[in-house]
Amino acid sequence: MGFFDLFKRKKQDEQSAEQVATVEQERQELDAGLEKTKQGFFSKIAHAIAGRSTVDAEVLDELEEVLITSDVGVDTTVKIINRIEERVARDKYVGSEELQDILHDEIARLMEEAEGKADSFGLDVKEGMPYVVMVVGVNGAGKTTTIGKLAAQLTRAGKKVYIGAADTFRAAAIDQLAVWAERAGATMISQQMGSDPASVAYDTLKSAVANGADVVLIDTAGRLHNKVGLMNELTKIRNVMAKVIPDAPHEVMLVLDGSTGQNAFEQARQFTAATQVTSLAITKLDGTAKGGVVIGISDTFRVPVRYIGIGEGIDQLKIFDRHEFVRALFGK
Repeated sequence: MGFFDLFKRKKQDEQSAEQVATVEQERQELDAGLEKTKQGFFSKIAHAIAGRSTVDAEVLDELEEVLITSDVGVDTTVKIINRIEERVARDKYVGSEELQDILHDEIARLMEEAEGKADSFGLDVKEGMPYVVMVVGVNGAGKTTTIGKLAAQLTRAGKKVYIGAADTFRAAAIDQLAVWAERAGATMISQQMGSDPASVAYDTLKSAVANGADVVLIDTAGRLHNKVGLMNELTKIRNVMAKVIPDAPHEVMLVLDGSTGQNAFEQARQFTAATQVTSLAITKLDGTAKGGVVIGISDTFRVPVRYIGIGEGIDQLKIFDRHEFVRALFGK
């Protein structure tokens, strides 16, 4: 083997080692971010199956209660329990020590059915026209922070990012977004407080097209007023954007606060009724034991989870990988 072959092999080995280290770091961060959920989930499961030699009706009843109190949701819980009952009936004898493995498998299967076959879901940014994401969600869910972190990730990846401050009902929202845009190295387009949100979205897309942007992130007002008002407002923004880029927005991302548990389900119902939500970002999972909402919301609304927030840091908005999520949840 010649010198250049050896040099090439050495560089490949270094790159491989770096990739392994990066994957391990990502895993450690995810494990740490879901620690509260994992601890709560497992302590409840351990209590439910303690001293049991078989998975019987009583164990399944207790497991059902564990899932519901872990904010997985009633409908999704019933689906999981029914699948476990089928496994137990088919395999004839299942010990309680096998229950965690079965539960792991069934939750993974359920999320694959809800999410589709892809392993993970980042933004599908292509060359050409800007990829437009309209971001929706209630105030306090972490919408502005999610936009800022996402913008930072995209600019770091070499993308030119524009942010439209279309939440014009709160001056604080515009100011906060401006701080994030500067921090992320993105360009923000805004108007005065009280301006027409659709006008801001229109100006943002026009500027983004004229300046060759790769991605546009449009913030929207986080008010859950009456459903008709919300629907009209979001529809108007969509229609105006389509005048600049015919198929915009390419994505409507709903940001949900994972720490609110069942309230996040209600927010998802309101927003999916008001507009065509195509992806989810679930935030604040590091500070809560309610991470089970990711499973329930994914299954209930059949909308892929794009990102999860597991910390305050700018790097702690993670592309969601269901396999890694379930692994971390079960401490694999």
